Amino acid sequence: MTQLRLYNSLTNQKENFIPIDPSHVRLYTCGPTVYNYAHIGNARPPIVSDILVSLLRHLYKKVTYVSNITDIDDKIINASKEQKKPISEITKKYEKIYNENLSELGIDPPDFQPRATEHIPEMIDQIKALIKNGHAYEAEGHGLFSVNTFSGYGSLSGRDKEEQIAGSRVEVAPYKKDPIDFILWKPSIEDQPGWDSPWGFGRPGWHLECSAMSEKTLGVPFDIHTGGQDLLFPHHENELAQCCGVHNKLDDISSYAQYWIHNGMIRFDGDKMSKSLGNIQFINDLLNDHNGETLRLVLMSTHYRQPLNWSAKTIDQSQKTLDRLYRTIRNLNISLDTLNDEKFASITRWGKLDQVLSGLQEAKRVGLKIKINAVALKGVNDEELADMITWCGQEGFDMTIIEVMPMGDIGSERRLDQYLPLSLLRSNLSRKFNLIDIPERTAGPARYVKVQETGGKLGFITPLSHNFCESCNRVRMTCTGELFMCLGQDDNADLRTVLREKGEEALKEAVYNAINRKPKGHDFIIDRRSGTKSVARHMNVTGG
Repeated sequence: MTQLRLYNSLTNQKENFIPIDPSHVRLYTCGPTVYNYAHIGNARPPIVSDILVSLLRHLYKKVTYVSNITDIDDKIINASKEQKKPISEITKKYEKIYNENLSELGIDPPDFQPRATEHIPEMIDQIKALIKNGHAYEAEGHGLFSVNTFSGYGSLSGRDKEEQIAGSRVEVAPYKKDPIDFILWKPSIEDQPGWDSPWGFGRPGWHLECSAMSEKTLGVPFDIHTGGQDLLFPHHENELAQCCGVHNKLDDISSYAQYWIHNGMIRFDGDKMSKSLGNIQFINDLLNDHNGETLRLVLMSTHYRQPLNWSAKTIDQSQKTLDRLYRTIRNLNISLDTLNDEKFASITRWGKLDQVLSGLQEAKRVGLKIKINAVALKGVNDEELADMITWCGQEGFDMTIIEVMPMGDIGSERRLDQYLPLSLLRSNLSRKFNLIDIPERTAGPARYVKVQETGGKLGFITPLSHNFCESCNRVRMTCTGELFMCLGQDDNADLRTVLREKGEEALKEAVYNAINRKPKGHDFIIDRRSGTKSVARHMNVTGG
């Protein structure tokens, strides 16, 4: 099995993922507070979790994924008052829209999506356990977690006590034993929703909700807890403290979740998204102007732990990337020089023509447009090219025939002797087929005809007998960062070194300078007396 490695916020290092139970992996993600439309930042945690869950399901037999809905919170209460609508009407509306938004982003729903209001008894039971274990206390109708009773507090976020006080932004109330103590239960007045409890009529604290729902649906410990970096403190720190306190496992900070994964935050044109700046981008609004795939690609465009800058430019770039991808996918070009098993094995040096043909049939079945590229080789496949044209017509494939180019050391083969001018080949093919010139042009150098007998399209690429260099607009980048301006020239630009040593501006200049050196014609040599070639590399080196 492939070994999965995860960056664990609990240990601040990459670790091999070892599930608690290899037969059942369990994962929890903090979900939204449903009082308004979700903003684009709310979509990044479920995107990260969606990708992770897909990977886990590929590796493990069973995966349970839980993501909650917070449907009781002061923000929801305030929204209810402002809109003069029942809380349930508001929460159901925005929960529905949130789930619809995620679906449009291509995010699969969780296996379970518990609501906070459905787990009040579990929350009350956890508070009782915390008080019994000496980690919580009651004061003026409040249930409060006593932070000083848990020496491991701050282990997840790495904050000391002063940082905790500053970062928590909680009310420093007189009923607290310590300013950093946080609320487990708060009283509700008459016009606020609430539930009966041993500490009076009230409602749970936000942090307690996730602790209760995650344990109810997954048990503890579970494998992975995910969420945004903004939840690292105080929310996740408090979740961890609550669980350790409930089960009295203060010496084991992994007794709640084994691995913690936090995604970076989203910024808008370099600034933090906030209501005060007026730059909040709601998912629902974005989906009115862009398709979900485009937005998903933007959300995936940087490493999940890094900040993501959201802008019109990044959306446009992602749309262009998708357009290029789909153009590539919709049009499949396959190099196939023969339909003879033995010849195929000899030409390719690995054989298995049946696998290629089977793959072509599957590509055809799913609706891809297929074009066969064949190199004309004198004495090798010249006698069967007509049959290949007929076969392509039967299968609904287009075909392009290419003159052999004298490139690279090809061992015992003598491609200089296999050169076949396509003008001669076309003349021979015209005896069997009626080839009708058509005006179609693509970004490449091929000239096209229609084969009247098959209805198919046939292209001719003639780099030697008909030099098309002056109209060529192609450059090729290798996987090692070399930019070749021409298949028929050895001249290249080492862009990788420039980028590493001098940066992006120098890279742009290097690209411009290289393209300015693009030749008007190639240096391919057909010289049967010397057998020499001016280009020593194989075509696949430059992406041919």
